[in-house]
Amino acid sequence: MGRGKFKGKPTGRRQFSTPEEMLAGTSSRPRTFKKEEAEVEEERSDEESEESSEEESEKKKGTQGVIDIENPNMARPKTLKARDADLDKTSELSRREREEIEKQRAHERYMKLQEQGKTDQAKKDLERLALIRQQRAEAAKKREEEKAAKDQKKAEARK
Repeated sequence: MGRGKFKGKPTGRRQFSTPEEMLAGTSSRPRTFKKEEAEVEEERSDEESEESSEEESEKKKGTQGVIDIENPNMARPKTLKARDADLDKTSELSRREREEIEKQRAHERYMKLQEQGKTDQAKKDLERLALIRQQRAEAAKKREEEKAAKDQKKAEARK
């Protein structure tokens, strides 16, 4: 029966050391790896002792303590914690945000002028509206005259 996600090989299964075997030193791990690991740990402890004496207040997680490189491409965290936020500093808007706000303000200004009838579009609309009202009034007057004429003909026909 298979063990784990790896497919069994004809040369044998993977063998993992238990924590007890590792402590006892009877694990099947190669000896050379132990030596290299011990050397790396000694170097780390030397570096850490030097770093800890210089910067005890600044603790870093994971490999950040070992590797100290300023990467300009690394993404900066965008969210700030409440204690880190500077209330006196005004936040600068990005170009897109500024353009979006300017666009909204311009639209609001245009709509206000439109309501007052001061824009070219509003003037054209009002002229068109006045013309349509005039045409409708003429059509209504014409219908009334035709209806009155029809009624007169019916009245004369009855007599």
